[in-house]
Amino acid sequence: MSRPIRPIAVVGPTASGKSDLGLELAMRLGGEIVNADTMQRFWGMDIGTAKVPLSQRRGIAHHQLDVLDVTQTSTVAQYQYEAGAAVEAIMARGAVPVIVGGSMMYIQALLDQWRLPTTDPLVRERWERVLTLGGRAALHAALRTADPAAASIIPPTDTRRTVRALEVVEITGRPFAASVPRAGEARWNTAIIGVDRATDTLDARITARTAQMFAQGFVEEVVGLAEAGLRDGITARRAIGYAQVLAHLDGDYDLAEAQHRMSIATRRYVRRQRSWFRRDPRVHWIDADRQPVEHVTDWLANSS
Repeated sequence: MSRPIRPIAVVGPTASGKSDLGLELAMRLGGEIVNADTMQRFWGMDIGTAKVPLSQRRGIAHHQLDVLDVTQTSTVAQYQYEAGAAVEAIMARGAVPVIVGGSMMYIQALLDQWRLPTTDPLVRERWERVLTLGGRAALHAALRTADPAAASIIPPTDTRRTVRALEVVEITGRPFAASVPRAGEARWNTAIIGVDRATDTLDARITARTAQMFAQGFVEEVVGLAEAGLRDGITARRAIGYAQVLAHLDGDYDLAEAQHRMSIATRRYVRRQRSWFRRDPRVHWIDADRQPVEHVTDWLANSS
């Protein structure tokens, strides 16, 4: 009797090599990729999100890429539903779902079946207005007043989660954490692989990758997306790199400073990703510099 199909989630910090490992696992195991990177869900956000080009996908089907226009809003609840449907459809075809990405809440909502409070556009818009008029300091101050526990774990720089926390508190009348369950058995018995590298190595990769993005035409990509309404979007305009280039285009600083700020913002995001994923005891961590894909396949073969 054949073993049931077990999905695989490849998580970890930005620039650690998740996409490469995910593709290799999909090739070896007969899988399809389910994207778990918030910003890769947007059409046209290719260079700045390190989206794997179509020519490099090895003929492997990818899901939850290019499903939103930059003027639309990406939500955890929407992703949870759509990605969950994609995973189950892949399994029904007899293939292995390989979930790849580093968007923390998206992955955990999917694998832990979070019961997410509904969203209220008017409430969200009100908190977005606080951010626009008062900046992230004013927004985070509001969260400290409404929910000190949430403010202690959500940094002021993470304005998307801050807005969502304030929205949840207002809608439910309960602390934000009350809507976030603890991790239990992963949905579908998903095997979770964490990919990381030494900090110095990862920092160097981030610096090199950022420079390569600018050399490949990242600024031109942002200009085109701005013409398509990037500034009107709630989610897309705040993406790391895109926000910095928009500020450069608006005359806030020169291009070298935009590139520098993008690298810094990426390294800060990496620290948040590590903190989030390292708390999850279900994750099997690998050092991408020292442990080849065979280590992962051997572990998968011997784990339940």
